[in-house]
Amino acid sequence: YRYAGSPATEGSLTGFADAASVSAWAQDAMEWAVAEGILTGKNGSALDPQGTASRAEVATMLMRFTQSENN
Repeated sequence: YRYAGSPATEGSLTGFADAASVSAWAQDAMEWAVAEGILTGKNGSALDPQGTASRAEVATMLMRFTQSENN
């Protein structure tokens, strides 16, 4: 998010069951990442913002970021 220039967010986390678990300082970045398709959630409608990401999940996020038009 910061590498992308901290762009304005137009996304929403309302479709995720655990959206309230996202820390206030990460809200804009999470909304942006969801809107850009970088984050799609885990197991249906969960973001798991307090969990850890596997190596494969991080690789997927980096791949999606580098392939996005807004980086």
